[in-house]
Amino acid sequence: FTRARSLAVVNRLSYNSSLAMLHAQAVAAPTLVTLMNEPETDKVRLDKWLWATRFFKTRGLASEAVSGGKVHCGGARVKPARQVSAGDVLEIRKGPYEFTVIVERAIEKRVAAPEARKAYTETDASLEAREALQQRLRDDRMASQGERLAGRPNKRDRRLLQQVKQRNSE
Repeated sequence: FTRARSLAVVNRLSYNSSLAMLHAQAVAAPTLVTLMNEPETDKVRLDKWLWATRFFKTRGLASEAVSGGKVHCGGARVKPARQVSAGDVLEIRKGPYEFTVIVERAIEKRVAAPEARKAYTETDASLEAREALQQRLRDDRMASQGERLAGRPNKRDRRLLQQVKQRNSE
């Protein structure tokens, strides 16, 4: 009983001393703790920024888009490792849409969508052009739903064709 009790006391002392040591380190280096929690920096890689601001779902997709020429910085084609900072103008093509944004903050950690939108501002011309394209695509989709596109007939179309053929043969 005494040996087990003495081991418990030793374990408690070592646990308390390790806690005290961690606390002393945290107090001695508060800048290290704040740097780890702070996702904002002065400059960040372009592919990481595009991922963090939710333009692309993965960093790999962001890197592919930049390498493929879908992202320009200041009108010039760039590489995924290009450092972006506040004030840079980016032109991003994603599908049929084109975004022209001005970097407000350089963030490297993925954040919630409302926070991500605060890291950039989209130009008015870009926003208007994107909304016009979106409306045009919506109108085209509505118009094409009324007309069947050429291709393989569905069950209803086949039955109508059979009825027409039977009438013509009679």
